[in-house]
Amino acid sequence: MTDTLDSVRIGVVSISDRASSGVYVDQGLPALQAWLARALRNPIEWEPRLIPDDEAGISKTLRELVDDARCDLVLTTGGTGPAPRDVTPEATLAVADKVMPGFGEQMRAISLAFVPTAILSRQVAVIRGKALVINLPGQPKAIAETLEGLPGAEPPVRGIFAAVPYCVDLIGGPYIETDDTVCKAFRPKSAIRPPRAGA
Repeated sequence: MTDTLDSVRIGVVSISDRASSGVYVDQGLPALQAWLARALRNPIEWEPRLIPDDEAGISKTLRELVDDARCDLVLTTGGTGPAPRDVTPEATLAVADKVMPGFGEQMRAISLAFVPTAILSRQVAVIRGKALVINLPGQPKAIAETLEGLPGAEPPVRGIFAAVPYCVDLIGGPYIETDDTVCKAFRPKSAIRPPRAGA
């Protein structure tokens, strides 16, 4: 076994008609990449995509990221509300081998600490092959809160990313290590490996 950290290939997908057509500058991809770069100790290979709110196009992009680009983790942002053009959850479920409902439940619980309209959010998470695909909110602040949780709240609220590394373990992906000051990954004691050096 190598004593360096596994490389992780991550697809980040911002889904927006207006940003993808140049009406305004996309904020989703920078927010996703900035948080992940802070949270992960592993070297990251990025697969970024900026696409419109089109169900077939979203599904095609997710299949390409998992099946062809071999991403271990895919995070999307945008298109999860009740509006007619919000079709990210449908497109994600269409490519799923398994659905992971706990992620969506916890994301809405986190957001409800801030706004009552969090119940309108329809984020889902699924497994396709050996990849975990998660729909995240559209706003950069909400992305960070959803992933990281609210550690300073009373009582503290757990973010969803603490469960992601072990989920990726279980589906055959790389061993993801986090910076505990940003997000402490949880694994059963039997699944924890000794700390390794960065690449």
